[in-house]
Amino acid sequence: MPNGNKPIVKCSVSNCTYWGEHNLCQADAIMIDIDQHANKQYNAEFAGESFDSDHQDKAGTSSATCCHTFRPKSS
Repeated sequence: MPNGNKPIVKCSVSNCTYWGEHNLCQADAIMIDIDQHANKQYNAEFAGESFDSDHQDKAGTSSATCCHTFRPKSS
């Protein structure tokens, strides 16, 4: 990213722990994968540590993807 800025990521999943004001994601890092790997467990602390994944896949549509960064807000 230019100047080391993080990209702007908007999300509509309001019960995520990384949900921020104006629908902006507050995670330090975001892991997105294809639905085929939706149940795969990565050895990572999301949004603060490295993701243990270096595989590459192709998605035909955005609906074939899922965000592994999601964690529900604690009550």
